[in-house]
Amino acid sequence: MTVIRIEHAEDPRIDEFRSIRERDLVGRHGRFIAEGTVVLRMLAAAHKRGGEFAAEKILILENRLAGVADILSEFPEDVPVYVADSAVLDGIVGFHLHRGILAVGRRVREVSASELLAGLPENALVAAAIGISNHDNIGSIFRNAAAFGVSAVLLDESCCDPLYRKSLRVSVGAVLQVPYARGGTTLELVSGLFENGFAVWGLSPAGRTEIRKVPSSPRMALLTGSEGNGLPPALMEKIETASIAQTPGLDSLNAATATGIALYQIASAQGRI
Repeated sequence: MTVIRIEHAEDPRIDEFRSIRERDLVGRHGRFIAEGTVVLRMLAAAHKRGGEFAAEKILILENRLAGVADILSEFPEDVPVYVADSAVLDGIVGFHLHRGILAVGRRVREVSASELLAGLPENALVAAAIGISNHDNIGSIFRNAAAFGVSAVLLDESCCDPLYRKSLRVSVGAVLQVPYARGGTTLELVSGLFENGFAVWGLSPAGRTEIRKVPSSPRMALLTGSEGNGLPPALMEKIETASIAQTPGLDSLNAATATGIALYQIASAQGRI
């Protein structure tokens, strides 16, 4: 491993890390920032698998270098590793970065929903997000998906990008682990699930079947809508719907929390966990 020291925040070699909060809000052309030890490890594993994700460069706080040497050794030698002291690192990213570990990754190949669904096994569980623009919820849904053996995550075109820095961090790198596709309308997404033989269930406080009574099928898909609006009423009429029992007085659960509970129940019934 060759380590390159950065002495000045203006060094052009680390331009991709500059003012990362603002860069997250503009076009990133498939690139993303991996932050923290756990996500760095997941990026190393994804790069090693090849195909969908690759690492481009790494920036480490100098006193964190020894602690992540084992992870850094998993990256190819042509991925440069830069180090800087705390003042320089903070000057680069535009705020105090207490984790001290960043990497630039790139999604090498986009996968369409149809391609992803066609490649799933006969026994499969899909989590689908409809209109979820909250980065914390998207990240948490991916974390839940990884925990409960979900085969793939589908996001319609109105969902936020799971490679946004906060989503990726909240997911603890699960975005780099669980196969996913983002794009297309809600109708296209649901039609694709039906065409591939999935039993499609929508999660809602008004769901007609309590989640513990949902019958298991070899291929199941769980749809979650945004907080507040939920799933579109027209869609709810075309699919089976499930609810989660709770004590009176609370409107509903957080979208990611509800998704986690429902995925646990479905995955248990399918024998995934």
